[in-house]
Amino acid sequence: MSKRPMTAEDLLKFQFIGDAQFNKDGSRILFSKRHVGEKNKYITNLWTIGPNGETPTQFTSGESDGAGRWSPDGSQIAFISGRDKPQPQIFLIPSGGGEAQKLTSFEEGSIGGFLWSPDGTKMIVSYRETHPDRTNKANKEREEMGGSDVPWEIDNLWYRLDGDGYFGPQRFKLYLLDVASGEHKPLYEGCPLGGYSYDWLPDSSGIVVIRSANENPILDKPNDQLYHVDLEGKETAIPCDLGGSKSSVKVSPDGTQLAWIGNKEPEGWGTKNNELHVMPIGGGTATNLTENDDYCLDVMTLSDTNMGHTSDGGRGGFVVWSPEGDYIYVSVGTRGEVQVGRVDSAKGGVELLSSGKHAFSAASICGCGSWFAGTIGDAEHLNEIACLSTKGGEVEKLSTFNDELFEEIYVAPSEDFEVTAKDGTKVHAWVMKPADFDPAKAHKAILEIHGGPHTQYGWGLFHEFQLLVAQGHVVVFSNPRGSKGYGEDFCGAIKGDWGVKDWEDMQAVIGWMKDQPFIDSDKMGVMGGSYGGYMTNWVIGHCNDFAGAITDRCVSNWVSMAGNSDFPMNRDAYFGGYAWGGLDKIEALWRQSPLAYFDQVTTPTLVIHSEGDLRCNVEQSDQVFHALQAQGIDSRYVRYPVSTSHGLSRGGPPDLRLHRLGEIVSWWSKYLG
Repeated sequence: MSKRPMTAEDLLKFQFIGDAQFNKDGSRILFSKRHVGEKNKYITNLWTIGPNGETPTQFTSGESDGAGRWSPDGSQIAFISGRDKPQPQIFLIPSGGGEAQKLTSFEEGSIGGFLWSPDGTKMIVSYRETHPDRTNKANKEREEMGGSDVPWEIDNLWYRLDGDGYFGPQRFKLYLLDVASGEHKPLYEGCPLGGYSYDWLPDSSGIVVIRSANENPILDKPNDQLYHVDLEGKETAIPCDLGGSKSSVKVSPDGTQLAWIGNKEPEGWGTKNNELHVMPIGGGTATNLTENDDYCLDVMTLSDTNMGHTSDGGRGGFVVWSPEGDYIYVSVGTRGEVQVGRVDSAKGGVELLSSGKHAFSAASICGCGSWFAGTIGDAEHLNEIACLSTKGGEVEKLSTFNDELFEEIYVAPSEDFEVTAKDGTKVHAWVMKPADFDPAKAHKAILEIHGGPHTQYGWGLFHEFQLLVAQGHVVVFSNPRGSKGYGEDFCGAIKGDWGVKDWEDMQAVIGWMKDQPFIDSDKMGVMGGSYGGYMTNWVIGHCNDFAGAITDRCVSNWVSMAGNSDFPMNRDAYFGGYAWGGLDKIEALWRQSPLAYFDQVTTPTLVIHSEGDLRCNVEQSDQVFHALQAQGIDSRYVRYPVSTSHGLSRGGPPDLRLHRLGEIVSWWSKYLG
């Protein structure tokens, strides 16, 4: 039976899998499964599966149940659920099944995550209350009285975050929760931004916290430090000879060592490798265990089919001690792959335990230390639950939620290759070909450019790419300089110099496309989102090789962008300038702004942006559309509502994701045929 092409509506049939958590004895894996339900809503529930791959079992039946975590003895599962509307709460359910009981009674706000104590009697919960003027009750009372919406009264730059919205002066704090009674009390609020990484001490007597030691972290260069916090909330600094960034703190099983991911360089844009460090728990000199391995240990590998989850203990990458404390396991993103690495806690050095053209994202380890649980996916398969031995070997796929659907769909494989930039740099790239591909014919083609820029494209399924292939396009994508996964120098090559080395690499990819007999060089398109939108803008301002372009949630003008993002530019050395000084300060920003070259643009362009995008403000696309229209260039502007964010294409409302894909398909149909 011939397979049908991928459609936009297949998104509504996908099963998104993530957050795999082993129980203590390794007999069951708890995970989250999300799908699109009725009334344009995502439905998330908890499921379980055994490591031997038996039929998975649905464990909860609410509409928004996630972040499931076993109790230390395995008898209960705690999870966050929105079933007690309007405020999500933590619920408890026996691990053998039964009725879920509400554990917490937080007022209206946001739960950022929670972590069981080793003795199972307590939890640390990250929680931020809603501003009292903006609760549902306050809004309703104001509406009944005919009052106006209240203004924000802002005294600090940290008052909003893309995907989180506006929160004003409210901050996440750490709360101590008694599991038996459900009572909670404030424990700690030492960070001005409310950002924490934390882990319990093995005897449950307190926690270790990473937070910024700066008074104004949003503007100051990174200086994260470690603190011991007892159960009364008393903070004691843990001396450390390193500043810079730190995350994913983990206490060793015997309570004598701390491990974390970070780097000592005070540069906040992400060009430096985040490396694994250890230090005695009482403080002292930190040892970098991975300094001789050119890996970054918290690489984001981009896809529009991944499922995020609420993390244990705050921000960062995967860090897990072996039960004996002789190894530390980490996640490694390299050359588009995601693998698990093992680091000797005394000697250092990264040994990759998995291999292959896939993304295996480990999320937990069983109590005996023999197996990891996680998800595995590749360019032709959505993520499924999988296991890997801690001794290394083949990753074993356990679940098959999407297999039946994908048996009827043609899914294009990704073929990787390398091109050489003019200075000799090798650039990793991929090409995808339609089902009716004929090497003797010239096909229309689309160049996709990733966001970040300090991320990577890789071996994961991209629904958007597959949809374009289904429309008869050859799809090409790459990891130019600035991308993660190819070493620190490769990533840092564009620091303060966007539009130079990355553009040289893109030119090499474009040249490859034009040289291929199976690509019609008169019917090529270019598109990208975020930094990919920036580079799309740059491409059409520097060449006329493309019949059409799509710039999505873009950056166009660094002078204005410097102050209107949720992460406003500080006066560091990344871009070599800032927007409120003299012309000499602005010049570096303007030189790296695509808008400065828009008098050279002739390419018909579709502009896409969300009005609620707090990362790349919608005014960036306003400027692009104005410049296109003012020059009489065929252009169209699609603005999604303020309720959507920078991540619309990955996790926005299903109907708007379909609308966006429809706009993309229509634009390429118009300009590529």
